[in-house]
Amino acid sequence: MTGQHGINKALLHVLEYAEGEGYAGYSKFDALNSHTIKRLAGNSRWLRFLFTQAVMRSPCNLRPMLGVEKSINPKGMALFAMAYLNEFKRTGSGKARDQAVKCLDWLLSIGVVSSYGVGWGYNFDWQSTLFFVPKYCPNAIVTVLCGEAFIKAFEVLDDDKYLLAAQRAALYLRCDLPVLVDAGHELCIAYVSVPVKSIVLNINASAGALIAKVGKYLTDTKLMNDAHRMISFVVNRRTPYYAWYYTYPAGNSYIVHDNYHTGGIVDALRDYEVYTGDGRFQDVYSKALEYYSYQLFLDNGAPKYMNNRIYPFDIHGAAQGIISFSKAASFDRRYLHQGDRVAGWTIENMRDVEKGFFYYQKGRMLTKRFTLMRWCNAWMAKALSDLLLAHQAFS
Repeated sequence: MTGQHGINKALLHVLEYAEGEGYAGYSKFDALNSHTIKRLAGNSRWLRFLFTQAVMRSPCNLRPMLGVEKSINPKGMALFAMAYLNEFKRTGSGKARDQAVKCLDWLLSIGVVSSYGVGWGYNFDWQSTLFFVPKYCPNAIVTVLCGEAFIKAFEVLDDDKYLLAAQRAALYLRCDLPVLVDAGHELCIAYVSVPVKSIVLNINASAGALIAKVGKYLTDTKLMNDAHRMISFVVNRRTPYYAWYYTYPAGNSYIVHDNYHTGGIVDALRDYEVYTGDGRFQDVYSKALEYYSYQLFLDNGAPKYMNNRIYPFDIHGAAQGIISFSKAASFDRRYLHQGDRVAGWTIENMRDVEKGFFYYQKGRMLTKRFTLMRWCNAWMAKALSDLLLAHQAFS
């Protein structure tokens, strides 16, 4: 099993790789950045979706031959910023601090001012089965990750401008996105600003956790209450065995209980309790964490794709597990060892030793050895830095 020295080495190597690329790379759903594909797909929703899926699912990386250029993903920059902030907090590295500020400044420069706040979106046109969103149009999940980076920057660097940026992200989430449910004790917001028929549960949970953090630091009781209602909505949609479907209603998506979306909900429950002191959801968190731990990972640390499907092992699932178990270590130290197992398996099986980047997916017969900057490397940088920081807390 890879020890802390190996984890630290892998972290520094992947950060060096990202720096060398200027944080630019390919993204999982960036096929519509190809002028050829955009011309062929035109305004057809289904052609845009099919081309996007074809490029995403291809066993080889088709993007270079299709003219998709490498670019910087805002979510990736937020994740890299958090990794550097963790490193600065853990080691006092001036370089880590400078790189964190560089990533944060870039995010501040591209935020889209809305009616009430500021939002962030992806660096590509995005066609899913649920919606189409143009490049850089703000959405909930990218804004949440940017807000999380700003909250961490405020905590680590003690600079009020980052708290202000996080507040603006929270206001975008709460006031600019459509409200899908507002039933007194429950609140649910949309993923995107365009009309949708499905609720994405992990988004509502993650947004609620961020709003709770902002509410705590601003002593804003309305934001705190909204956060509680958002978390309550998600908690009340759990299954009897403490898992969640990707969408509500569940039949609106083929995804059952997948790895990284489940981990995101589990993390949101933990963050909500830590920042608010509200322990009403602790039992749900404990049982959901147990389900996540036993049903979505193999004994050797490999991340299952879904509860009912092992392959492919996806790097995002590995990273999410490391993050979730690092976070859970403060709740139950046994989970730190599970984080180590996931990290060890990932470093040994899904890493380019020479260049330092992480592979996209490992199937039963085929490994997709190309890399996606945000999906693979930004998530793993955040994950490994979280794990090392969790170990430091027990040293």
